Amino acid sequence: MATRAFVLIETAVGKTRDVVSALNSLEGMKSVDVVTGPYDIIAVVEAPDLGSIGDIVTGKVHTIGGIQRTVTCLTVGR
Repeated sequence: MATRAFVLIETAVGKTRDVVSALNSLEGMKSVDVVTGPYDIIAVVEAPDLGSIGDIVTGKVHTIGGIQRTVTCLTVGR
């Protein structure tokens, strides 16, 4: 069974659309939604294991311009 995580993303002013576009092009992204509240985007990531989730978040998500902060929440069961 794949590992799933919710990535809560805060973007710089005016950068949300650019970040959404970049996130949607990444392998492993199951959904990318713009939301209201303290975060601007919630992305759902799926990968084979925890290490792969970490690689996606730190190696691909964090390198996207316009992202100011992220919080990654791993699922613990379904």
